[in-house]
Amino acid sequence: MSKVKARTLLTLAILTLLHVPFSPTLLAKTNPLQDHHSPEFRALHTTRYQDDAERIKKTFENELYTLNASTAGHYGLRMYRQTLDPKYSAAVWSDMARVASTLNGIAASIHTKEQAKEYGSKRLEEYRKKKTTRSQLRYQATKDKPEYLLIGLDMLGSMARANEYGLKHKADVQLRHLIKQFDFKPYATNPEMIRAWAAQLANQVYWLRQLGEQDIVDDFIHAFKNTYPDSQDKQLSDQQFTNKIYGLTHIIFAASEYYQQSVDPNEFAWIYDYFDNNIDQILTRTKEDVVAEVGISYLLANKLHSPVLADTQSTIAHAIDINHDMIPSTDGSFALQKGEHRNVLAIMLLNWQGVKNAPTVKNQPEVFKDRPYGLVNNNLMNNDLVTK
Repeated sequence: MSKVKARTLLTLAILTLLHVPFSPTLLAKTNPLQDHHSPEFRALHTTRYQDDAERIKKTFENELYTLNASTAGHYGLRMYRQTLDPKYSAAVWSDMARVASTLNGIAASIHTKEQAKEYGSKRLEEYRKKKTTRSQLRYQATKDKPEYLLIGLDMLGSMARANEYGLKHKADVQLRHLIKQFDFKPYATNPEMIRAWAAQLANQVYWLRQLGEQDIVDDFIHAFKNTYPDSQDKQLSDQQFTNKIYGLTHIIFAASEYYQQSVDPNEFAWIYDYFDNNIDQILTRTKEDVVAEVGISYLLANKLHSPVLADTQSTIAHAIDINHDMIPSTDGSFALQKGEHRNVLAIMLLNWQGVKNAPTVKNQPEVFKDRPYGLVNNNLMNNDLVTK
């Protein structure tokens, strides 16, 4: 008898003795770190993971439009890219509205470097007032370069998202002129900034490349490796270790243009080798959001038989609360607004449906027929803008 089968039978016997009703999900979660690398275990649990994903989806989709527009858009875009189901079109529109509103406001009010710095300084107050370690790191790293909050956090993400849709803002020339007034390399290669904004910077350097602006991806990766040498992991706080892993996953996510295309595992072998060698530390030192992102990174590289992928899927399935059908926050909260990020990642990890270049004006025009004010067709689709 195989070890997997023996463990399964033992689990069933224990549940029977304890008068616990049989549940496939509960059985899957009895020991998240059991020998789930075997083909037998994978086959046994694939359907159960899909069921778990569907249960989380039901929890969120019953209340999706009670969430704010940004959160509903975040969820709906990812589900659209996974499923191409038109039922998520309204949530994609919410995401478009967020993009349009952000760029409309910037185009109308910010034209100079001084105005950009003033805008950023006001946003910095949000971080100064918060006393969490992460917020204080961000405040200290950015207080002498407040324009980063405008260019990095608000402009690049919105412009890149419009670009992915096959759109651009009607003031695109003006917005690009504003970006060109700042050299992004000093932000992306500053160790203090990387320790504060690793995942965000990973996104932003890829967005700059996507938009045909600066190409400083290699500079960022070189600086990232120097800021977080693997030999010093044990000296990192859990917060800083988590920041490092987030940075690594977002390099892969950004390279995929957020689940739209597969990534070359050879190009990112240094990241996958690191995950392979450090998965136990990742599982014990980081939160479910990060664990799920590590697993999705393997899916994006089509590394479907990786033991690390199996570890992450089992751990995430184990984290689902069977009474609320979702993964709670670290403080035990089941608030949907706060929990959307980790739970949509869990859905994708447990029931991956492949990469899709969608939605775009060209391929799904029905999604964009009533686009928000300010967004117009981009004459060049995103692939034409990427600098090689």
